[in-house]
Amino acid sequence: MFNGFVKVAAVSPNVKVADVEYNLQQIKKEIDTCFGKGASIVVLPELSLTGYSCGDLFYQGSLLAKAKEALFDLVDFTQDKEGLVFVGLPLEKDGKLYNVAAALSSGEILGIVPKTYIPTYGWANEGRYFASGKAVVEDILLDDFAVVPFGTNQIFTCNAVEGLAVACEICEDLWVPNTPSTRHALAGANVIVNLAASNEIAGKGAQIEQLVKSTSSRLKCAYIFASAGAGESTQDVVFGGRCLVAEDGTLISTKAPFEAGNITIDVDVERLRLLRRKMSTFGPGMTAGTTAVVTWEEDDYVRTSFVLPGKEVAISRSFSQNPFLPDGMNDSESMLEEMFQAQVRGLSGRYEHTGLKSAVIGLSGGLDSTLALLVTVKTFDLLGLDRKGIYGVTMPCFGTTDRTYNNACNLAKELGITLQEVDIKESVLKHFEDIGQDAKCHDVTYENAQARERTQVLMDKANMLGGLVIGTGDLSELVLGWATYNGDHMSNYSVNSGVPKTVVRLLVEWLAVQGESLIGSAMGGDNLYGDCAWAAIRGILQDVVATPVSPELLPSSEDTISQRTEDLVGPYELHDFFLYYALGFGFGPAKIFRLAKATFRSKYQPEVIYKWLKNFYKRFFAQQFKRSCLPEGPMVGPISISPRCGLSMPSDASVALWLKEVEEIQIS
Repeated sequence: MFNGFVKVAAVSPNVKVADVEYNLQQIKKEIDTCFGKGASIVVLPELSLTGYSCGDLFYQGSLLAKAKEALFDLVDFTQDKEGLVFVGLPLEKDGKLYNVAAALSSGEILGIVPKTYIPTYGWANEGRYFASGKAVVEDILLDDFAVVPFGTNQIFTCNAVEGLAVACEICEDLWVPNTPSTRHALAGANVIVNLAASNEIAGKGAQIEQLVKSTSSRLKCAYIFASAGAGESTQDVVFGGRCLVAEDGTLISTKAPFEAGNITIDVDVERLRLLRRKMSTFGPGMTAGTTAVVTWEEDDYVRTSFVLPGKEVAISRSFSQNPFLPDGMNDSESMLEEMFQAQVRGLSGRYEHTGLKSAVIGLSGGLDSTLALLVTVKTFDLLGLDRKGIYGVTMPCFGTTDRTYNNACNLAKELGITLQEVDIKESVLKHFEDIGQDAKCHDVTYENAQARERTQVLMDKANMLGGLVIGTGDLSELVLGWATYNGDHMSNYSVNSGVPKTVVRLLVEWLAVQGESLIGSAMGGDNLYGDCAWAAIRGILQDVVATPVSPELLPSSEDTISQRTEDLVGPYELHDFFLYYALGFGFGPAKIFRLAKATFRSKYQPEVIYKWLKNFYKRFFAQQFKRSCLPEGPMVGPISISPRCGLSMPSDASVALWLKEVEEIQIS
């Protein structure tokens, strides 16, 4: 029902130090606001009922009694609220005072979680008041309330969202070498909440963000951090009221410091569970420092269930239309450079190993062969090899247009490589005659024969030169099977095999701007290839980016592309979105459709998304036989379909299960 999504909230209410009644009312308002937004898990700061900065007032019995009374009031307040609320308060047990988080749900206290690590350094002096919590869970009787579990080893579960498991730590617990959250995650928790009261000093905000992100990445969890802020004493320190939510290393929501308020965001529990299943070195149910499996019956965790409303909540979280790249211009450009350099390093490693000094590339004037050429040029420069050892072969045939032909030839000349033209029309026509193919019949044989003839030329040319055929096919084409078996499907080393089509386009676009420093540095002054201005290359690359993607296998006029790939298989930005979530996380069609609708609502109607999603699954399953024998190539992004280290899948697997789920999708 929920597609694995749970809406969570981190809250920093306005408080008055030691004014419990005021704080209680502020907390109630914030809880109402968060539940009104559809939140299922609400996290308030450390000691939020009293305020964190009470100092020696924590010795006052009146303050402690009022805090406990306020807790009971909150329990009644949550009677009609299906969800989970964490609130902080001081609580006495067995003659000791503890800094605790109370977990409330539907009018019940599900558990009391004490803080484990008590700071007594710097400005913090919690050891003056509070004892360290215990890992082993004991029972505590809270006045007229039933017996409540007390201890750190508690996990709160909910069957409405399959696999959802929530655990808690408090402020300093995040900063220590052996965090309670590590133990919680190994016991199965995939959502960690942190009730905090972190002071604000220059640079600390970035440090907190890094800690939260790295913890969520290391533990493959969602991490909800809510810190005390407005109203806390500023006698010696200032509290920032930071609220953060991270998921698997990515900060997905944050609130500006020095303001009261809340943030709500959806976390994807299904995604986290899939990540953990794929990561063989992550062991829910395994104890730290050992590979021995501990079952739920054997460990010392208490697991308590809570209730969520049985209704779908709209996803408020946004998703990138290009999930292969991070948001933000600087981060995106950094990722593009890393991918390009990884391609170069993969190819240079192959040349260092073989000792070869020649490369053969089929130049079509399209995106893929352009990127492959730029990778090869950079590789030869890096190894000190003569660019004349790169043979760019253009092989015009029935569908070749002047635009792509000229771009291929001009780019080769400007880069100073060896250009060779082999017109394959007569060879293909002779082949048609040999096998009895009618040249007027523009069927799959008509198209594939051209691709196979081109590959034969490239392979034989590489034999003549003692070089490698550099493959140009990209990840998207290979996932969809948009390649001719034993044609452009084959090469000696496939540099683009880990790069999706949308990223190929962005890489060429980026290289048009940045390539002068990356590639053009070897082309000025005393270089062997003449005075070659990058401006000319930039213009060619920009036109390549603007050219419609086409295999150019069907007859066309000299300047009109008659065959547009995205009209035939669908928009690559949709297919790349589908493959990212289907192969990267194992999401089912219904969830992917829901995400795609939310992400591309301004560009594609639901019917269009549905059509191409269905086509994606049909092609993906039907074309596995091509992927089972792919040539080698570097994995430069998060997804590989190499049969050796990426996708392991039988070629005759049935698509029936996935198509059935597609058919059951409610399109509108």
